[in-house]
Amino acid sequence: MYNEANLPLISIITVNYKQTEVTIQLMDSLAKCTYPNFEIIVVDNGSNQGLESIFKSSYPHVKCIKSIPNLGFAGGNNLGIEIAKGKHILFINNDTEVKPDFLQPMVELLENDSSIGLVSPKLIYFDTENLIQYAGSTGINPYTGRGEKIGSFQKDNGQFNDVRETQLGHGAAMMIPMDVIKKVGMMPDIFFLYYEEHDWCEAIKRAGYKVFYTGKSVVYHKESVSVGRTSPLKTYYMARNRVLYLRRNNKTGSLVTSLLFFVLLTIPKTTITHLIKAQWEHLQAFYKGVFWNLSHHNVHGFPVLKNA
Repeated sequence: MYNEANLPLISIITVNYKQTEVTIQLMDSLAKCTYPNFEIIVVDNGSNQGLESIFKSSYPHVKCIKSIPNLGFAGGNNLGIEIAKGKHILFINNDTEVKPDFLQPMVELLENDSSIGLVSPKLIYFDTENLIQYAGSTGINPYTGRGEKIGSFQKDNGQFNDVRETQLGHGAAMMIPMDVIKKVGMMPDIFFLYYEEHDWCEAIKRAGYKVFYTGKSVVYHKESVSVGRTSPLKTYYMARNRVLYLRRNNKTGSLVTSLLFFVLLTIPKTTITHLIKAQWEHLQAFYKGVFWNLSHHNVHGFPVLKNA
């Protein structure tokens, strides 16, 4: 049972990519956290903005790891996992701020039920009238490769303050026991950006664990600060990784159906949309992401924790 007198160490990992000011805002938010036993690991992911020196003088308790190349969201988080000492690992986007008591509900869930492999909090869009981004998920449709978040854009009136099993966690904030990571493998870095947490959730479920949502924990998300809501980079990785996710998580029959859906419906619809809007860079990025899958055949496997 959960024992408040002997609270486990939580490793909080966040990845910074050319967003020093945003990352510092998260550090200031975490400084108000009421949970007494945690470490913070910041991975400075190819940004070359002197984050190490800033943290050394202003946030000496924070462990800052510098990666000269940009390893992507998954690769950056995996670098943090390698030095994490916590019993449970919280992965949290640098473009978030937290409620002071946000850690306890997630820790309590994992400590009381060893069958839970991942838990995500309620996500609220930052600087809105309490608009919900995520209150659980119905999962990714195996044919379309699209998912649906529960409660999205609803005003938070406490209607999702429950605790329940869900299909997918959310990459902006999710806590996973280190033992689960050692068993399943680290975050799948083949995705680089987008869909990696969905793929990881499916692997965790296949290993026999449950994914949970808790509305008792709240995190505020400044959606897409690091990439931009309509950037060609996002268009590329969303197209590339949507197909990649289907390839990694569908059996042969449903994979054929899902790829036919993508070729016959998604590609024409997306092409027409970008042409009508004269979004030439997005159209090029979309096709580049699709064609990546034709030249990359070995797409399975998870990075293994070196100190496991």
